[in-house]
Amino acid sequence: MEFLFTNERTIHDRPVSSKSISSAARTVTAIAGADYAVIAADTRLSSGSFPFAIYTREQKKLFQLTEKTIIGFSGCWCDVVTFRRIMQAQMQSYRLQHNKTMSVTAIAQLASTLMYYKRFFPFWMSTVLAGLDDDGAGCVFGYDPLGFYERRSYACAGSGGKYIYSFFDSWIARKDVTCAHAEVMGLEDAIEITKDAYISASERDIFTGDSVQIRIVDENGVDYDEINLRKD
Repeated sequence: MEFLFTNERTIHDRPVSSKSISSAARTVTAIAGADYAVIAADTRLSSGSFPFAIYTREQKKLFQLTEKTIIGFSGCWCDVVTFRRIMQAQMQSYRLQHNKTMSVTAIAQLASTLMYYKRFFPFWMSTVLAGLDDDGAGCVFGYDPLGFYERRSYACAGSGGKYIYSFFDSWIARKDVTCAHAEVMGLEDAIEITKDAYISASERDIFTGDSVQIRIVDENGVDYDEINLRKD
């Protein structure tokens, strides 16, 4: 398993064993624009290590927290389920106490706090949060398992992240590219780049495949898109 901001298959130089992770969700990405955010994840849920086995081809990995906030996970699926339930309880408590919904920046801090609380036995997962801030601008937050996070223009997590990061570096950050790019990437461009990135990653990564679910967050709410990937 791989984590955002950590070396492959390790966390603080401690190997990840197959006994620790029986089932793993793999790839999740997000892109932030001027007034939108696009977050995506594949639907394959497979074994955490070899021998390789596919448990389901239709696992949802993106969850809507508010009208303008989506969270996505890769990693140990039992930890994902547990973490999501804790977050939902905390957000409901906040709503009852303050009579308002948490903002995306407040949710980002909450996720970090919950992860740090479990730092001595961390959640075996990587997290990406996307949505619109109070000014209506797109925002993306990437996390490591101990709760460190930062706001970025794009983020990747999971086994397919190492393939997609270089793709995003070229087409979004425009690093080491000589060809011309549009000055501002529009929503349609971000969606197409996301689709192309997952198609490419599924050709290289056995843990990424089947289909990719895409959530588009803008001033009108959350829209949905999905395309098929390779099944083998």
